[in-house]
Amino acid sequence: MSTTNATDWEHLLTTRQQPVMSLLDKENHLKITLISLHGLVRANDPELGCDADTGGQVKYVLELAKELAAQPQVREVELLTRQILDSKVDPCYAQLEEQIAENAKLIRIPFGPKRYLKKEALWAHLELFVDQTLVHFRRHGLPDIIHGHYADAGMAGAQLARLLHIPYVFTGHSLGRVKRQRLSTGKKSSELLERRYRFGPRTEAEEFALETAAMVVTSTSQEVEQQYSLYDHYVPDRMEVIPPGVDLDQFSPPTDDWEPPKIGDELARFLQHPDKPMILTLARPDERKNLEKLVEVYGNSEELQKVANLVMLMGTRDDLSDLPKGQRTVLQNVMRLIDHYDLYGKVAYPKSHTTFDVPELYRLATAGKGVFINPALTEPFGLTLLEAGATGLPIVATNDGGPRDIVANCNNGLLIDPHDGEAIEKALLRVLTEPEQWQEWSEAGIVGTRKHYSWHNHARRYLRDLNDILEHSAKPVLQDGARARRIPEFDRLIITDLDNTLTGDDEALGEFNELIREHENIGFGIATGRTLDSAMNLIEDLGLPRPDLIDTDAGTQLHYGEKLTPDRSWQNQIADAWQPEEIRKVLDNLPGFYLQPDDHQSKYKISYEIDPEKSPSPTAVKKILRAAGLRAKVILSLEMYLDILPVRGGSDLSMRHLLWKWGFSPEHVLVAGDSGNDAGMLLGRTLGVVVANHGPELNRLRNRPRIYFAKAAHARGILEGIQYYNFLDNIVIPNDRIES
Repeated sequence: MSTTNATDWEHLLTTRQQPVMSLLDKENHLKITLISLHGLVRANDPELGCDADTGGQVKYVLELAKELAAQPQVREVELLTRQILDSKVDPCYAQLEEQIAENAKLIRIPFGPKRYLKKEALWAHLELFVDQTLVHFRRHGLPDIIHGHYADAGMAGAQLARLLHIPYVFTGHSLGRVKRQRLSTGKKSSELLERRYRFGPRTEAEEFALETAAMVVTSTSQEVEQQYSLYDHYVPDRMEVIPPGVDLDQFSPPTDDWEPPKIGDELARFLQHPDKPMILTLARPDERKNLEKLVEVYGNSEELQKVANLVMLMGTRDDLSDLPKGQRTVLQNVMRLIDHYDLYGKVAYPKSHTTFDVPELYRLATAGKGVFINPALTEPFGLTLLEAGATGLPIVATNDGGPRDIVANCNNGLLIDPHDGEAIEKALLRVLTEPEQWQEWSEAGIVGTRKHYSWHNHARRYLRDLNDILEHSAKPVLQDGARARRIPEFDRLIITDLDNTLTGDDEALGEFNELIREHENIGFGIATGRTLDSAMNLIEDLGLPRPDLIDTDAGTQLHYGEKLTPDRSWQNQIADAWQPEEIRKVLDNLPGFYLQPDDHQSKYKISYEIDPEKSPSPTAVKKILRAAGLRAKVILSLEMYLDILPVRGGSDLSMRHLLWKWGFSPEHVLVAGDSGNDAGMLLGRTLGVVVANHGPELNRLRNRPRIYFAKAAHARGILEGIQYYNFLDNIVIPNDRIES
């Protein structure tokens, strides 16, 4: 078995503390990574409204990237999203890179199935995104700030930030707990809502992002006080209200020489009296947007029908039957209501429009003395309201989130209860039938948006707050270590759990030992919940080769080589927010909790044996710790062993840390385990093997990419996995494209 001497290891592992840095006092120095994963994102002419996932957030992140890149302190902005190869969407989404503006790029990271996926289907593939992004960072350098947008990128960005020790910023855009509350008022069952929207993983991802974030960028004070406050990791001091901006060059009032646009001809095909004022709404066909209610209000109001046409831009579509079920249902309901109220000739709902049509449409509505309405059940911000206001079009909007602040700042319209049809009707009639008030609101919107909602002001405030974060952040511990180097002398690694994975079948264990000794090109690693001393004693008792790396204490300690040289860069980051004494005060006396013996405890691990009949669930334990203001990971194994770890610990982060540090390709690493504390290292781009005698908590990993469930137990299962991946020869990955 090939080994490396202690001097080599210690030389490679030496790290030094870096001084506190401030970047914003230097021009052309700051690198910002924005992450927005779902929907269709492209730099030019984004297809807003083409589906439920491609809306205001896409526009937000593109304009944010463009404006940040224009600031003198910023060297580079990269917006990471998902690469899509699908004949049903434009080929541009397969391009790996697009220029957004000078110093700003759109980078598409390949992960998961190649085809387009709605956001609820992305959860199973986020670990793959994390691993692929580490490859990108290795090639192009680490950023100074990572900023995740929405829950999916919030989770992935937080994992990257924790691993790399880079300051993290989070923007939720729309929050799962809020959406679940609003939708639960309807007739749909909670089970149906969970299947459709995956609120469980979404809200847990939001908690994870909030726990990690040094700053949470919000759009309104109401969003902070009434929406983020629903979360266990709500910390008001981390919340910054920085309203997004509007492109004031694009969205401006009609001038004296303005001519009606071609989109007006398209609307005229629907309308008997196209010169009437317009009740305009732009929203994707999502039940949260409350579009059916708007048609009901218009259909029940003879006065509204007399004074105005209803114009509804509900995304783009070629064929109704090709739309996802949720969007198709909303559109069919809208059309059914138009038929029910016999609104033909009074309602326009064109099949498609371009982004270039949108500002012209606002100007057309403004020139005709119309009104813009956003009747959504919940609205985190509402960029369309800013666009309407900037063109001089008065607004009527839901009394929630962003519209409250917009109307308060601009005084350019009215707020309504989206459930109150009579209130909606009265507000619309007031705007449409009071010309002096219309003019006052129109002028106030033009002035107010320019005063309060420019992207330049947003970028300046954003960078000011980043300065405070960066002044108190040390240099990332792995920044100097991100070089193309390998764990010496090996071209592949096998890393396996000890108890019940290697142990339990002496004959198979002997075959495994012989395999390791015969292949000097294969490094051997152990990942175990045991302490270092306990693990080394068992390794000696089993006659195993001495491991080249050992990950102990459930992913909180890393050692290498013959002399068990500690990984000092890992030690430098593992203790973040760790308060073991306070955690024990909270958990020791919980029902069904029994502290394991001292030889199962370590500096960064508190281990309990639990009685599942009496004890709180792991989810409940997380909530208990959060309520006490304590940050920690909670990991259940074999339904009876519960480990509490630091937030920067665990086999998921320790595995990625060592692969990043040594420049080792995950495709050349086979990992094997049997219990919950192995789950983190099994996920991602490594080649995972779950032995047949695994605990039930690993069943959730079935059908995940690159995780093979062996038919054989213990070490025989590892040998089966080695054969499955052809790991000793030219590696193959048969389960690389499993789709959930």
